Amino acid sequence: MSSLLSQDQLRIRKALSDSSPASSTAATRSLRHERLSRLGSSGSSDISNDVSTNHAESYFKRRENRLSARKKAEEEMANNDYKKMYEKALATNQRLKSRLETSKQELAMIQDQLQRAQKGKPGDCGSNMLETEKKVKAELKMENQRLKDENGALIRVITKLSK
Repeated sequence: MSSLLSQDQLRIRKALSDSSPASSTAATRSLRHERLSRLGSSGSSDISNDVSTNHAESYFKRRENRLSARKKAEEEMANNDYKKMYEKALATNQRLKSRLETSKQELAMIQDQLQRAQKGKPGDCGSNMLETEKKVKAELKMENQRLKDENGALIRVITKLSK
């Protein structure tokens, strides 16, 4: 049995050294299968453990690769979300800045108009309106008094005629 193992080991070593890396895995698999069939039940458990360990290792490697790929995708998505949020905030900021500038210009215009109205500048007709209104008010008071006097005179004439 030991001579079989040593011959198998020599064959495996020779096959591994002669073959290319791509075909070495296939050769290793076939040699393992051959060794499993030649060995009895005592030797097969060690080799089957080796095979199952390789399967477990490859499973965990694939799983790690999937998880890392998923993590990278989530990070990229998060980065895209941050980029979109930044661009949206930047656009909002620009819009608000333009509105602020417009509001500042309107405020300056209104303050200028208010100062002109308070000072009574010649370009402003507010002071002329006040003088005209005063004159009209005085004329209306005089006419109102005249109509009251005329009304009183008419009442007196009517009372004398009715007697």
